[in-house]
Amino acid sequence: MKISLLTLLIPFTLWVVHVHSQAVPGAALHRRSYFYAGGSYVAQGNSSIMEGAMYVERLTPQRVTQPFPLLVIHGHAMTGTNFLNTPDGRPGWGDFFLSKGYEVYIVDQPVRGRSAFQADVNGPQSTYDTFTIESRFTATQRFKLWPQATLHTQWPGNGSMGDVTFDSFYASTVPSLVSEEETSAKIKDVGPVLLDKIGPVILLTHSQSGPLGWVLGDSRPNLVKSIVALEPSGPPFINVIFPPVAPARPFGITETPVTYDPPISSADDLKAIVASNTSLFTCFQQAPPARKLLNLMKIPILVVTSEASYHAVYDGCTVNYLKQAGVGVEHINLGEAGIHGNAHMMFMEKNNIEIAEMLESWIAKTNAR
Repeated sequence: MKISLLTLLIPFTLWVVHVHSQAVPGAALHRRSYFYAGGSYVAQGNSSIMEGAMYVERLTPQRVTQPFPLLVIHGHAMTGTNFLNTPDGRPGWGDFFLSKGYEVYIVDQPVRGRSAFQADVNGPQSTYDTFTIESRFTATQRFKLWPQATLHTQWPGNGSMGDVTFDSFYASTVPSLVSEEETSAKIKDVGPVLLDKIGPVILLTHSQSGPLGWVLGDSRPNLVKSIVALEPSGPPFINVIFPPVAPARPFGITETPVTYDPPISSADDLKAIVASNTSLFTCFQQAPPARKLLNLMKIPILVVTSEASYHAVYDGCTVNYLKQAGVGVEHINLGEAGIHGNAHMMFMEKNNIEIAEMLESWIAKTNAR
């Protein structure tokens, strides 16, 4: 039996500037606090344990000047530390957006990192090994698993085990739920609780959390003012590039139901057809007439793709699916915008602030008072 809880507040607040071995130039003075959103008690023998609560870190700049805070959700095998600073000690996007006057909320997804995993309740977890990290994220130019991989130049260090920056990054990776459906269901439970508490927000997602952003936008379209989706998991209906190539995201862009118009009673109501086909992947779209993503149509969305990432292969298919469903989505390919050499972990790479400046310009324009 589960007993739902209100958001749990932890009374911890501190003014901090990020400090490593020495003060980091560009670090922003801010107040740090944290709390847990959601969570349920589950019977455990003669007592109970809690599961499903989500850790939320709140960073408040010395002076808040922006109308909406930024809510940041990390990707697979990662935690919110991705956005605090880089593995080689430079300021991260957290500091950048704080310096621009944004309050920033950074989470650890449910059943991840500081959001407790309960072995007797939650499903199995898996861990990325060093080959996966090197070949997909930090040294793609050496492995050449997709055509654009050779363009990767921006990782700080050689991207391989034994390099101090790689080792620092790999140490930050954590086990993640194997089931994306379970992950999506968890965020669908706890995300609206968080948004009801802190919203409205600008939502920034990365990779595996991309579909979670669609779920949150669908659940609370009045509280999500815009979405910046960094290389959201895709393409529609199928996993590609890395084995196993298999069906995924049965609701097109999500594992769990979102609101379509005309309504659907199950994923089977979505009829997919082949829009294009290459040796690397098949792009599916809806068979016409396409159903509309009714709630996501209300939210401005930006999809961002790095030049050297495996997402350069198929993010356009995801964007076209959103457009076909009536969503107002813009797509920036960093290479075409003059920002070259990035792979999937763009916010950690050598030119991370240049990318952040471009995104902040879009956010400010889109969310002007």
